[in-house]
Amino acid sequence: MRCMIVDDEPLAREGLAAYVEKIDFLSLEAAAEDPLEALPALESGRIDLLFLDIQMPGMNGLDFLRTLDKPPLTVITTAYPSFALDGYELEVLDYLVKPITFQRFLKAALKARRQLRLLQEADGRPDGPGYIFVRCEGRIERVALSELLFAESMENYVHLYTKEGRLTTLLALKNLAEELPTPPFYRVHRSYLANLQHVRALEGNLLHIGQHHIPVSRQNAEAVRRALLKGRLLE
Repeated sequence: MRCMIVDDEPLAREGLAAYVEKIDFLSLEAAAEDPLEALPALESGRIDLLFLDIQMPGMNGLDFLRTLDKPPLTVITTAYPSFALDGYELEVLDYLVKPITFQRFLKAALKARRQLRLLQEADGRPDGPGYIFVRCEGRIERVALSELLFAESMENYVHLYTKEGRLTTLLALKNLAEELPTPPFYRVHRSYLANLQHVRALEGNLLHIGQHHIPVSRQNAEAVRRALLKGRLLE
């Protein structure tokens, strides 16, 4: 995966570059100290994964991300955890709070690799599967991501609702969320993961998916609304 680091602190750039060097499936294509310097490389389309700081001179990293028509997979790297909700709204892949350990960085990199494979498959490229396998009721079931409507956590197990019916697995909802691409899958509630491509209506803090009504937590409501509507609401 071709990476880019955007951070105004030289030591932060060097630290992240050292982490990238340790991971064989990552390659550092470019580094920049501010968004304007980063723009040419990002517009070229050759960057798969962006590590982006937030507080930088001239332009806030999140504001910069909003200006990009087709941003790459993005991991936020910041000393300010209070921006996490804004990152969720912008569909960032992960949110790393400084100081960043290598273990946490590696987890984000592995998630990025899974996401890229899923997105490539969705674009018709054979680099990764457009499905997952889950173990349920003594057998292993293949679930196409395009058919998965939502998942519901029931403490010790998870219900997967597809167009064909319901499957039950012992897989934790947190682990499932890490395997699914964002977008279109969002953790809309501590007990629900929803595929926004299948939402037919939004009513208050409820998503209508098929005949089901999925709750959205109060803290995620605005971010989910923006991710769903994407500025296309006609009023």
